[in-house]
Amino acid sequence: MDLADFRKEYSARGLKREDMLGDPVAQFADWFKQATELELHEPNAMSLATVDETGRPFQRTVLLKIFDEKGFVFFSNYESRKAQQMAKNPQVSLLFPWITLERQVMIQGRVEKISAAESFKYFTSRPRESQIGAWVSNQSEVITSRKFLLQKLAEVREKFSHGEIPLPSFWGGYRVIPEIVEFWQGGPARLHDRFCYRKVGESSWEMDRLSP
Repeated sequence: MDLADFRKEYSARGLKREDMLGDPVAQFADWFKQATELELHEPNAMSLATVDETGRPFQRTVLLKIFDEKGFVFFSNYESRKAQQMAKNPQVSLLFPWITLERQVMIQGRVEKISAAESFKYFTSRPRESQIGAWVSNQSEVITSRKFLLQKLAEVREKFSHGEIPLPSFWGGYRVIPEIVEFWQGGPARLHDRFCYRKVGESSWEMDRLSP
């Protein structure tokens, strides 16, 4: 198989400066709305990149659950590998690969935990099985088999068989506060359109067109 043959010409949709909004979160909301309306499969799926104490990079897919002017929120086990890495180095990167739309959005910024009240609000909105799942998995730890997980699942279901399921102390949300946001639109002849927003001060943004 010759991977050089995997070549696709992008459309001439293009992206002009006058089409870009002044705030990258508003621009993201516009693109996210389009991705949702076109029924892309899990448009809120994003790659989260972190580094360990040696500088070795790690990536995994997480789901965006909240976004607003304050940042982009996802949820995780606070004792997971990525949580340990973010505790030591809060600089992270997010990537939304909307391949069908010939688009991607990259977000770089600082991550921080959201409040327990915010985590509780989201946790109670989750399906009951998802709430139970948060209690079952000691994320990133080595386990002997899937049978071990299923046994633990049965135990947790029995434990919480009556009444509400409490928010685990080791589970909650993270907010990525954006500092750099880049929008990429595929173009013909590999002349893609890229616009990069950089935060200036507390609330202002400057935008530049980048060479593809």
